[in-house]
Amino acid sequence: QVQLVESGGGLVQAGGSLRLSCATSGRTFATYNMGWFRQAPGKEREFVAAISKSGTSTYYADSVKGRFTISRDNAKNTVYLQMNSLKPEDTAVYSCAADSGPGWYVGSHRSYGYWGQGTQVTVSS
Repeated sequence: QVQLVESGGGLVQAGGSLRLSCATSGRTFATYNMGWFRQAPGKEREFVAAISKSGTSTYYADSVKGRFTISRDNAKNTVYLQMNSLKPEDTAVYSCAADSGPGWYVGSHRSYGYWGQGTQVTVSS
């Protein structure tokens, strides 16, 4: 089992940047594919980005491609989401999630068995 704790959220002006971190417990971090999802008030939870166990494969929602970068440091048991050129429509609670397989449906929240509590990101116009 793995516990996930996000940090790095906050209030930023449009065009600004934030870096989210997701620290995990346990010694098996490298066995999990990791993802970031977000949920805005009144909206469904949506996929943002994901990264494979080794970090060699990354995936992005079209809405964030070219602006957000997901990365991981398996030595530090941490996954990151660097968010640049933020827009007001990026405002949401961002949560990280872990998928242990078998089978990994990258963009489906149902594929991920472990979730953090989320961190609020607010982008002002």
